Amino acid sequence: MPFFQPPVEFASLGLDPVALEVGAFALRWYSLAYIVGILVAWWLMARMIRLSPAPMTRAQLDDLITWSTLGVIAGGRLGYVIFYDAGRFLADPLAVLRLWEGGMAFHGGLAGVILAIWLSCRAQGLSAIRVLDHAAVVVPFGLLLGRLANFVNGELWGRTTDGSWGIIFPEGGPEPRHPSQLYEAALEGLLLFLLLNLLFWKTDARLRPGLLAGLFGLGYGLARLVVELFREPDPQLGTLATGLTMGQTLSLPLVLAGAWLVVRAARAEPLSA
Repeated sequence: MPFFQPPVEFASLGLDPVALEVGAFALRWYSLAYIVGILVAWWLMARMIRLSPAPMTRAQLDDLITWSTLGVIAGGRLGYVIFYDAGRFLADPLAVLRLWEGGMAFHGGLAGVILAIWLSCRAQGLSAIRVLDHAAVVVPFGLLLGRLANFVNGELWGRTTDGSWGIIFPEGGPEPRHPSQLYEAALEGLLLFLLLNLLFWKTDARLRPGLLAGLFGLGYGLARLVVELFREPDPQLGTLATGLTMGQTLSLPLVLAGAWLVVRAARAEPLSA
């Protein structure tokens, strides 16, 4: 008889979106992913700026983390509102403030972080592109945690599949679906994190302004373009008239900008260590 493994029922995994509950207080894994991601980014960048030439001091890094945290939250929320569910928020504008209801967009969060870094660097006379290079190395770790939290929440599932690895999600209908959250965690998170850290610590990539930021944009954009082939499009949008999903559409500029930064950095003279 041919080997056949029935699809996994998500409920059988015993995952709970709430990480900690004390009385009326509940800490969800998704919120914890943001908190841990920011703290790890802070710790890693503090180690990175010990290498000369550092783009900023420790005090400047502390300020930068504060502004970047605000940028990722505000940008992520506004990005979701603008790109994914504008109609609902136009009908109920105050819903923008109800973050606990969910609804964050990576591309919006990235734009918020870039704007926060640019404004902070401009105010302090720092090189924004060098700071972005350092930030690019640590961002994928937060993506890894965020996508794992999406999986625990049983949200943002994939398209239907007849593969034995398919999972039946509670709100995804009776058919097994790709666990696309895990694909994203692996490609956009773990793989990109390992690659950029290897380049930062073991090569002269950190001495070529724009190279690491460009590789992040290029790597994330390509990974998202691929994973969107397996991820179920957002129900309120579906596939756009172009044949692409919104995630793919927003990732194309990242690929182009990333490729431009990589070429630009490769042609320029490296900094002196």
